[in-house]
Amino acid sequence: MPTTAFTRRRVATTALALAATTAIPLTAHPANAASVTAAITGSGATIAVSSAPAIRLTLPAPTGRYSIGTRALRLVDSSRRDPLVKARPYRELMVSLWYPAGPSNRPLAPHMSRMAAADWDRHSAPAMGIKPGSMDWAATTTHAREGAPVDRKAGSLPVVLFEPGDGGPRTLGTVLVEELASRGYLVVTVDHTYEAEQVEFPGGRVERAVPLPSKLTPNVIAKLLRKHAKIRLADMRFVLDRLDKIAGLRGVMNLSKIGILGQSIGGSVAAQLAHDDPRVDAVVNLDGSYVGPVARTGVGRPFLQFAAQAHTRAGDRTWKSFWNASSGWKRELRLAGAAHGSFTDLQVMLPQVEDLVGTIDPARSVAAQRAYITAFFNLHLKGQATHLFDMPDQRYPEITLVS
Repeated sequence: MPTTAFTRRRVATTALALAATTAIPLTAHPANAASVTAAITGSGATIAVSSAPAIRLTLPAPTGRYSIGTRALRLVDSSRRDPLVKARPYRELMVSLWYPAGPSNRPLAPHMSRMAAADWDRHSAPAMGIKPGSMDWAATTTHAREGAPVDRKAGSLPVVLFEPGDGGPRTLGTVLVEELASRGYLVVTVDHTYEAEQVEFPGGRVERAVPLPSKLTPNVIAKLLRKHAKIRLADMRFVLDRLDKIAGLRGVMNLSKIGILGQSIGGSVAAQLAHDDPRVDAVVNLDGSYVGPVARTGVGRPFLQFAAQAHTRAGDRTWKSFWNASSGWKRELRLAGAAHGSFTDLQVMLPQVEDLVGTIDPARSVAAQRAYITAFFNLHLKGQATHLFDMPDQRYPEITLVS
């Protein structure tokens, strides 16, 4: 994750380093659309909002054949104390499962849970130039039915783990996660408690991130990123260990086919997990620099890395060393007009703010990311052939295949 993204993360509550993609623009609820005007001011932006009712946003629908469901779960690792809050005698995580679902009249799950949305409104949104109370974050729904039964007709589902960027909640990767679930995957998204800006647990309890040091020098940032990466790696191993113990999912998951997708530092952790854990078969890194040993060792598993327009191996020595050390199937794609935040839900939430999400049209961004990431996992987890990685495709002129 670029230094600028990290220094703005907690001070700016950032969601610059969240994980995953999205993109067809979120649209304001028609009744409130007239209340919003955007005013871009230099490298920062403010969104001026009238006193009209708070704006509601909508997410783009997934395009796969399956309806989808979701479940949120609290997981407790009693084998270790929390590494960020020493007073906590165990490590506690929130995860969500996303999967093909059978018919259900259960309610649609919210994009953000109620208390987490309120905290986001107070602490995270203002640092991105959005006035508190101007957006009804809790009103945005996903396309997944809460607690819907798994569609057994979808067969044995390959698993994809989803890793957000530093400080980011698992929720801001929803559009890509929904797409994968609609195409026959079981996706597990993970919040890293006390690093993520806010994590809501059952009962409405919200745990906020521990404060960052007051002086964020390059050395301090590098040390924090290494620390967070190490904690995340242990979290993800624990989640992997628990998958076959989750009630109602036995016989649903194909645990011999596991992929991992991460954005920013989440992409680095994804690569490290793929290097260290033989259970992981394929890895996607969305614009993340590599932190820790994997930057030198690379991986022997299939990997795909997506780059924002300005991110190159020439400018990022960790990308160069990782690429050179990696063996087997590997591809790098560059997305024209994209910035670091283009690989998060910010692509659609803040399309006006070019320093965060670039100049690429959000609809084009989501089309390209969905196509290539799904094709990658289809190839390496389902054995479905594709020509997308062999030559440029006229349907996605924004994509450059980097040799």
